[in-house]
Amino acid sequence: MKLTFQKDDLLNGINIVLKAVPSKTTMPILQCILIDAMDNQIKLTANDMELGIETKVEGTILSKGKIALEAKILSEIIRKLSGRESSIIIESDEKYTTTITCDNSVFQIQGKNGEEFSYLPFIEKDHYICLSQFSLKEVIRQTLFSISSNDSNKMMTGELFQVTGNELKVVSLDGHRMSIRKVTLKDHYNDIKVIVPGKTLGEVSKILEGDNEKDVLIFFSKNHILFEFEDTVVISRLIEGEYFRIEQMLSSDYETKVTVNKKEFLDCIDQASILIRENDKKPIILNITDDSMELKMNSSFGSMNANVTLSKTGKDIMIGFNPKFLMDALRILDDEEIDLYMMNPKSPCFIKDIDENYIYLILPVNFNAASV
Repeated sequence: MKLTFQKDDLLNGINIVLKAVPSKTTMPILQCILIDAMDNQIKLTANDMELGIETKVEGTILSKGKIALEAKILSEIIRKLSGRESSIIIESDEKYTTTITCDNSVFQIQGKNGEEFSYLPFIEKDHYICLSQFSLKEVIRQTLFSISSNDSNKMMTGELFQVTGNELKVVSLDGHRMSIRKVTLKDHYNDIKVIVPGKTLGEVSKILEGDNEKDVLIFFSKNHILFEFEDTVVISRLIEGEYFRIEQMLSSDYETKVTVNKKEFLDCIDQASILIRENDKKPIILNITDDSMELKMNSSFGSMNANVTLSKTGKDIMIGFNPKFLMDALRILDDEEIDLYMMNPKSPCFIKDIDENYIYLILPVNFNAASV
């Protein structure tokens, strides 16, 4: 095999597939990137058996072949070679010895038989949806923060993708909060309900350009999901099982509704968070009356009080929250003003728009009113 590339093209392709190379594995071949130039195109593939990524790379095939090269070494070599416009030659012999040449630099590394590489699973392309790169990237950004990082409950490490007619609903939760985003699709599709690993969605989001003019095709099978966009394919195993019954967690009842300027509210919470450290459990207390919201924070480092003007309907309420959970939700909202719906100090708070295109549920924190 003998191939030539522009450094930038090759490095970009490596960076895309590198996301599917496992940091630890008992199968050394999985720590490789497959370079496949058997057809009239050059494809790079990485696969950790849960997540697989394949992308096409611009280059010239001088002689066909395939080779699996250790991902970390290949990445470091290409990254540290000179000039962005430099031409790189990759050549391997029948014993898989691979020579990488660029300008005055020549590296020789030992590759592995490409035939031993674990190819991506074949997915029937019967069930699918289509949406813009921008929409998918935004939906992931606006929900991924509320999945659980703890593997003890696998369901909470993924997101529900539910398609009904021309609507995609994406749900994530971690036991303390829940995020729901709805997107109107261009066409009507068959009903679909799957749980997608959060890791997969995070990597897809990093690869997506977020262009509103470019589409993503998402294909679904019993055990896998496939994202196809431009020159890249991402395939992932789905999380098996039945997702939580989120309808039981949602309520349209409320005793207090508050409309507040998002930036002003977020800035005050952000200022209060200066007084807490990562493992500190101190809540931020919201004391809501007719025309203002008083925010209070007391910690071992000091105290902070601030007032935010608001519009309120319903009862006065004093309620406490983990400030990080509030900030995470507020930061991903683009609306200038937001609505909060509350029942009592022990019931969930809902942040949602009128059409419920987004819903954020946050559980309150118990606090001692006497110490506030």
